[in-house]
Amino acid sequence: MTESVRRDASPEQRVTEWDGDHARTHEVDGELLGVDPAELADEDLIREMQSLHRTRLDTLRHATDSALANHLRRTAELETEYLARNPGREVDPSRLRDA
Repeated sequence: MTESVRRDASPEQRVTEWDGDHARTHEVDGELLGVDPAELADEDLIREMQSLHRTRLDTLRHATDSALANHLRRTAELETEYLARNPGREVDPSRLRDA
């Protein structure tokens, strides 16, 4: 991370690989990082999201900037695919707040 980055910025703003609402495709040595979420079966997509959410706090607190950027990118990719597959997902009424 460069010293010119604001310290009060969010992780998404501080990590240069993050592109706001859009996940970028990243490569390491010419290979894509992770399986394309569109190619995953529903069960595999859920399993991958569960894994990312399980490791979220540890990654946020202790991982390198590049690892955090990869985590943010992959989370965005998987969650975007989930929402595309489930546009009418069921909302639990107990999670709603009174307006």
